[in-house]
Amino acid sequence: MVGRRKGQESGGRLETSTEEDLRLAGQEEETKLANMSAFASKSGRAVHPQSPPSGAPPGGNTELASLFECPVCFDYVLPPILQCQSGHLVCANCRPKLTCCPTCRGPLGNIRNLAMEKVASTVMFPCKYSSSGCSATLLHTDKTEHEDTCEFRPYMCPCPGASCKWQGSLEQVMPHLMSVHKSITTLQGEDIVFLATDINLPGAVDWVMMQSCFGHHFMLVLEKQEKFDGHQQFFAIVQLIGSRKQAENFAYR
Repeated sequence: MVGRRKGQESGGRLETSTEEDLRLAGQEEETKLANMSAFASKSGRAVHPQSPPSGAPPGGNTELASLFECPVCFDYVLPPILQCQSGHLVCANCRPKLTCCPTCRGPLGNIRNLAMEKVASTVMFPCKYSSSGCSATLLHTDKTEHEDTCEFRPYMCPCPGASCKWQGSLEQVMPHLMSVHKSITTLQGEDIVFLATDINLPGAVDWVMMQSCFGHHFMLVLEKQEKFDGHQQFFAIVQLIGSRKQAENFAYR
């Protein structure tokens, strides 16, 4: 038996503690410390930061970022930040569509929330395409630029013209082309011959073909435009069906 003296006696005899008693006492002390930490967090006192959960923005500021969620679209409210008279926030995209605050139904007003703007400058926000697989977290000043080129963003149909309104992930582009635009021919190899038929058709005309090489698919577009003076102009376009980062590995000549 392992014993230790306690600070006071009980009934005129010295109390001893077994290893089990010591273990229980240690658990009680840890519980007290945890309760103190929780109380300190609620009362605004500083506490030691905990490790952020897997996939959380750096610095464990997931809860901070959630304070900037728009109650309408659940996107993030970014500077310049305007609030209603009660202090509720709405993002810049939803604000023009509203006549009153969606939270309190009060007037929106044009009150600038400088305190939240200052906090926003330190928060790392997740990419808007995080649900599609993007793990990037960025300052609000870098967020828009990243999302414009994020490889997880929805891609529009690459076929020329505005008739096809399809959008989808990068992995879905080729299946879409093969199932919906079946008239497009796909040629294999590095060297191919692009044959444009009916070249004398009046007006602007597009010819489209796919080339498969180097482990990627390329869309080739030959475009004819009519000049006002009667002359014709031809433009050739080569587009990689892939991300911008993948496109940096190729050059057109």
